[in-house]
Amino acid sequence: MNNTEVSALTELIKINANKRSIKKWDFGASFSNDYSVQVDRGIAKQLKASQKQILTLRVWNKLGQVGITTTSDLSEDGLVKALIQASKASEYGNKNEQTNFSPLAKEKLNDISTIDGKPSGIKKLLSVLRKAEQKLISKHVSITSVPYNGLSESFYKRIYANSDGASRFFKKSQAVLYLYAKAEENKKKPRSSGSVQLGYQLKDIDIDKCINEAAEKTISHLNYKPVETGKYKVCFTPEAFLTLINAFSSIFNARSIIDGVSITNKNSIGEIVASKSLNLYDNGSHEKNITSAPFDGEGTPTRNLSIIKEGKLENLIHSESTARIFNTKPTGHAGLGSKVTVSPDWLIVERSENISSLNEELNNISYKGEYILIDELNALHAGVKASQGAFSLPFDGWLVKKSEKISIESATVAGDIRKVLNDIINIEDTQKVTTNGISPHVWINNLSITGEA
Repeated sequence: MNNTEVSALTELIKINANKRSIKKWDFGASFSNDYSVQVDRGIAKQLKASQKQILTLRVWNKLGQVGITTTSDLSEDGLVKALIQASKASEYGNKNEQTNFSPLAKEKLNDISTIDGKPSGIKKLLSVLRKAEQKLISKHVSITSVPYNGLSESFYKRIYANSDGASRFFKKSQAVLYLYAKAEENKKKPRSSGSVQLGYQLKDIDIDKCINEAAEKTISHLNYKPVETGKYKVCFTPEAFLTLINAFSSIFNARSIIDGVSITNKNSIGEIVASKSLNLYDNGSHEKNITSAPFDGEGTPTRNLSIIKEGKLENLIHSESTARIFNTKPTGHAGLGSKVTVSPDWLIVERSENISSLNEELNNISYKGEYILIDELNALHAGVKASQGAFSLPFDGWLVKKSEKISIESATVAGDIRKVLNDIINIEDTQKVTTNGISPHVWINNLSITGEA
C-alpha cells in the first residue's frame, strides 16, 4: 500500500458512496505483516507469521447520526457492503452526542522516523531468541528457565481519509524482544523478573542489554525478606511511575470527565493537582518513541502537549467531539468510532525549573535512612479505582538500607493518586527512555506499604 493505492481506495469509496447518496463519510485502515517466535528451553514453542488488513468505515446520515462498520474485504464488493452496513447502523446512532470530522484533519503532519526495511524472517528470529534464552539461563545457577519470552517484527501502514478531502498515510516497522527469567533455590519461593527492548527492526534491539537487565533484576530478588507494614519513603523507577500515571490518565482525559469517571471535572483546568516540581507532557510524535504515529484515528496530528506544568493542570487530551464540548481543539489522542475513545500516547515526566520546595537531602542524591524502591506494579486491573483516585497494588521491589538492596518477599503499596502527586519530594535529573515514555526516578513521602502477613 502506497500513496497511489491510498488514493485509489479513497476514490473507490467516494464513487460508491455517491451512488448511494452518502454525502459524509470517513475511514481508517491498517495493514500489517507480523512475525513472532517464542521458545521453551531451545525448542520452538510458537512460530507465527500473519498478514492483516482491516478498514473501519463511518457514515453520517442526514440527521448527523453516525454508523460504523469494519471489514477486511477491500474489494469493491466488500466496500459497498461496508457502506450499506454503516448507513443502516447510522439509524441507531447517538442523537445526544454527535461526532464530526476533526478540524485539524488537513493540517500539516510532524515528521516521524520511518523504516522501510525487510523482515528478518522466522528462521532468523528463532535463532536469535534461542541464543538469548540460553545466554540468560547461563547467567546464574539459580536461573532455571525463561518461561515468558518472545521476539517479533511488525511492518505496518495506516491510513485516514474523509469525504471532505483529508488524506493521511504513514508506514513504520517495530521489533520487540522480551525476556522474563525464573530463578529457583532450595526451600525458597521462585523469583522472576525481566526486560523489554524495542527497536524499529531486529538489528536495532540491544539483545545483550535485555539479557543482562533480566538477569540482574532476577538475581537481585533471590535473597528476599518480608517487609514490615508501615509508612515509607518510596522511590518509583521510571517504568513504575509511568505505569501509575497511565493507570490514572482519566485525570487529564476529557472523555473520562464527560463520562463522570474521573476525579477531575470540566473546571479543573488551571487547578494545582500535583507538586510544583512536576511537569508532565504527552508527545506521541517524540523521536525516541518507537511506536510514534503522525496522526490519530481522526486524522488529527500528534504533537507535544503540556498536561501538567509546575503542578498545574494545563490541558486535557481530546478527540474532536470532546474538544467541541470543551470549546477547544482536538489534541491527537482519538481512536476511530461512533463514540470516540481518547487515550494517552507517550508520557514524558520531568522536573520543573521551580524546585525550591524539593527536599535538599534528596536533591544532592545523598539518600540516608531506608526507603522502598518500587520497580514494577502488578494487578492494575483489580487494584486501581480510577474514578476514586485510590489504588492498592502488589509490587516488585526492594527495601534499601544505606545502599544495601534487600528484595521484598511480597507487599502492596496503597494510596490516593492526588496525595501521591502532591507528596512528591524529589524528581531526579536523569531521565530514562522506557517502552511507555520517558521519566526519571520519582520520590514520594509517606506511602503505605503492607507486608505479607
